[in-house]
Order: sequence, then structure tokens, then C-alpha cells
Amino acid sequence: MKLKLMLWVLFTLSAVTFSTAQVKFEAKVSKKKLGVNERLRVDFEMNQDGDNFTPPDFSGFTVVGGPNQSISNSWINGKRSYAKTFSYFLAPTQRGKFTIAQAQIQIDGETYKTLPVRVEVTAAVDKPKDGNNSDYIASENLHLVAEVSKANPYLNEAITVVYKLYVSPRISVSNWNELDSPKYSDFWSQAIDMKQLKVENGTYEGEPYRYVVLRKTVLYPQKTGKLNIEPLTLSIAVDVPTNRRDIFGGRLYSTVNKTVAAGNRTINVKPLPENGKPEGFTGAVGDFDFKVKASRTELDASESLEVKVEVSGEGNLKLFDLPNLTVPSGLEQYEPEHSERVRTNLGGMEGTVTDTYTLVPQFKGKYPIPALRFSYFDVSSNSYKTITSQEVLLNVGKGPDGQRIVTSSDDTVQKQVVTQSGRQFKFIKLKTTLKEINSEPFFGSALYWTALITPLLAIPLFLFFGKKQEARKNDVVGSRVRRADKLARKYLSEAKKNLGEPKSFYIAMERALHNYLKAKLQIQTSDMSKDRIQRLLRERQVDDALVIEFVALLESCEFARYTPLSSTAMQQDYEKASRVIAAMDKQL
Repeated sequence: MKLKLMLWVLFTLSAVTFSTAQVKFEAKVSKKKLGVNERLRVDFEMNQDGDNFTPPDFSGFTVVGGPNQSISNSWINGKRSYAKTFSYFLAPTQRGKFTIAQAQIQIDGETYKTLPVRVEVTAAVDKPKDGNNSDYIASENLHLVAEVSKANPYLNEAITVVYKLYVSPRISVSNWNELDSPKYSDFWSQAIDMKQLKVENGTYEGEPYRYVVLRKTVLYPQKTGKLNIEPLTLSIAVDVPTNRRDIFGGRLYSTVNKTVAAGNRTINVKPLPENGKPEGFTGAVGDFDFKVKASRTELDASESLEVKVEVSGEGNLKLFDLPNLTVPSGLEQYEPEHSERVRTNLGGMEGTVTDTYTLVPQFKGKYPIPALRFSYFDVSSNSYKTITSQEVLLNVGKGPDGQRIVTSSDDTVQKQVVTQSGRQFKFIKLKTTLKEINSEPFFGSALYWTALITPLLAIPLFLFFGKKQEARKNDVVGSRVRRADKLARKYLSEAKKNLGEPKSFYIAMERALHNYLKAKLQIQTSDMSKDRIQRLLRERQVDDALVIEFVALLESCEFARYTPLSSTAMQQDYEKASRVIAAMDKQL
């Protein structure tokens, strides 16, 4: 018995402690900086009912409105949500920095106080804003920001622009669309695919905000000097809370359409240093590796091999030229095939670019392919770096001999004379054996008789199809059936176009079902009661399951007039209607 009593006391104390810990009482202001000719709104919010509310003295302000009291009490998924708010509207009495002192209230015998809030009052503004105006509240609590990773990059150095929409907890966003997109005329740009938008918590100018990343773009500046990044502009539907409540105590919202822009951003692009710039530099900026690789080094004359000139790493991989491969004269060289395996992320481009050369040796011997040099600018060390590849030596075994001649001045490359074997080239023929084409006359030819007889043979076909068309026009019942069947398909297609708009969707689908019945059962809309439809369909030997589903579709159309349905339900009804009509067509 004592054990049960102790457990009950512990449970009661923990429940009281938990409920006490959940009490929330705080002060919120419409803005923390305002002109002396503007108004300030102060809300004291609590999540549990209390007594003996005591406001601060509002030193430095005059109360021009309030206190207005509002209460919200709702149940969501079996969980009670309660909010009580005391609102005041204040007018500053002078310029300066003021503190909204602590308000206090008693909840369940305990006294709770708000934290002080600092507010700065400046000189009068040209256009004073009403702190209770919905348009002004939306403007003050909604911000579109363009975050640039680097304001003074080098030419061809990657920078990122991230567009974030900050939304204050005081408001909510119900819809948005893009009005104007930046052009990035002086940049090479690549947008990063955003699979889904994710709402995150953060701060804006020291205040708690929610934000969502709308777009990420990687830019490579192509000019030096000051470059402008054009703003992103959005049209946003903002839901702003009002002081009105519905019959259940929930706060009512007013929707305001706001146009917000990220603002122009200017970056200062630095030129690459001239001091120490290597010869043959083609504009590569980043961190790279360079290789020259041959598919094989042992082969016979007239056989082919591939030599790849490859640059890999991170940087402006698509914006520079690879070094050109030079080979001895005894090797036949074809135009290179350029390939890129590059992906772009927030850090810029990374991957591999390759030029693949096809070489064919004409004679046996040893062919050295000279080393290539690749230079790039390393941003991390602010210096140029050069990578030299290894020399590739080809050993050609079988084949005709070439005559060796004088080596190059540095004795590193030996050249060979290409001798004519008689099979590489063929001369243009100077004598021809062309013969004149004798054309027979058109009159009396096979083409002449075909053109003459074909129209005569087509006359019976025209007469046959004409009679069929005339009989089709005189078939009144058949025409009505075909017209109704066509209307059923038309309205079902209209229902598909109106998915997402319940009223238009179900009106179009009901018309389609009625026109289908007109086509198959030859009855009018005025005679279409559910009982008669079921009786007629069963008389036509239609399965009972299909009859029940068809009538259920008609009931869904009637039900949708009074109760809004979700997009999922509309999609299911559309698929069900298509399936049922297709199945009934096979049985009617």
C-alpha cells in the first residue's frame, strides 16, 4: 500500500513538473527598428490560460490601441492546442533606444514573465508603415537573399550563388512562382538540380526564421572587372494572421501577394597574374592532373593505336583547350575525338576531359612521341603550375623500312622520310567510259498506259465508298450512337485535363458517363435513374461488379458537388472510369 502511494505521489509530481515546463509566455514586436512617426505592435503570447496579466509601462511610447485579447483553442489529431494573446499598438514619443519591459501573468499559481525586448526609434521616415497592415507585415517578414560564395574571384574561378527565401514564423507562404530569372550574361553558368525543396530553421538579422533554398547556380566569370549578378524575382502568396477568429477559435488569415527580389549583387573579378604565366597557358584554373597514355606500344605497321591526352581534377574543365599531340612523320594521325565526363556541384566542375588520337604507323622502327606540357593556375597557392607528361616510345615491328635522316637539334626526336609505296594514293582518271542513256518516248510507254488506266479503275471504288458514306449519313440511330460515344471520349479527356480542379473534373466525368450510356443503351439523360441504369446493364449481361462500380462513379460525381475531394481521389476516380468503360465495352 505504501509503495502504491509513493508511486502515485511521484507520478503526480512528474506530471506537474512536465506541465510547468511546457508553459510558454513571450513578447513579440512587429519590428525592432522604426521611425518616430511609425507604429509598433507588441504581442504577449502564452500557450496556457492565465490570470492577473500585468503589462509593462511602455516607457518611451504612448499606447494608441489595445489591449486586444484573442484566444485560439483547437484540437488536431487528438492533441489540444491553446494560444492566448494580448496585443498593444504603440506610438514612439521620441528618438532613441528603448526597452519593452517584462510583462507578467499567473498560470496555475505560478508567476511567469516575458524577456525584455530592445527597440530602436530613428528619425521620421518618408512613408510611415502601419504595424497592423497586412501588406507591411508581409514585407517585413519575408526576404529573398542571394548568397555569393566569393565576392572577388579570379577569372574562370568557380563561385556559387544560393538563393534562399526566409519566412518569419509570424506568416506563412501558400504559393510562389518565378517572375524573372537572372541571365548571367558575363558568366558561364550551370544550375544545380534541386530534387526537392526542404524547409530548415535558421536566423535572419539575428531573428529566428524558417528558410528554403530555391536555387543553386555555379558561375565561372568570363570577364575581369566589376560584374553584375542580376536578381531573381518571385511572386509569393503570403498568409498574414489577423485579429479575427473563426467559430472554433482558430485565427483567420488574409492572403497578400508580394513581389520580392534578391537584389543585384556585384563581384570584382581579378585578372590572372601575368608574372610567371607559362608559355602555352590556355586558361585552365583549378587543381588538375595531366596524363598522356597509349593503348599499346608494341605493334606492326598499318595497325592502329590510340593515344589519350587527359586532364582530370576540379576547375573550369570545359573552358580551356588541351595540348595538341605532335608525332613523328612516320605516323599517320587522325583528328582527335573529344570527350567530357564532368559533373557540377557547389564546388564547381570536377571530372575528366580527354582528346583521343588514332595513330597508324606506316613503317617499322621506333617512334618517340614527345612529352607534352600542361599549365594551370592554382587558386589555393595563387601560382601557376606545369605538369610534363612522360615520353611514349612506340616499337613498330613488321612493315616496310623507312630511311633515317638527321635528328632534331636537341637529339631527342629522330625523323624518318616517308617513301611512296604506290598504294597510299590513286590518281584521278583522265579517260572515261561514259555511255549515253537512250530514253524511249513517253507516248506508248508503260508509264503512259498506267496513267491512262488508273483513273478508270478508280471509278468503281469511288462509287462504292460514296454509297457507304450515304448509308452512314441516313443511319439516324447509328449517327446518334457514334456522336454520343465520341462525346464520352471527349468529356473523359476533358476530365483528365481538369485533374486538380474538383468541380470541373467531376462535371466533365459525369457528362462522359451519361454520353457513354446514351451511346450504348440508347436512353436520354432525363431517363437515367440509378435503378434503371442497373436494370438495363444487367439485361445486357454486364457483370454485376462492373455495374456496381459504374453506379459508384455516378455517386462520386454527385457527392463531389457538396464535399471537396483530394487530388488522389480524383486520380483514382479517373483511372476507375477508364477501366470500367473499357471493360463494359467488351460486354455490350
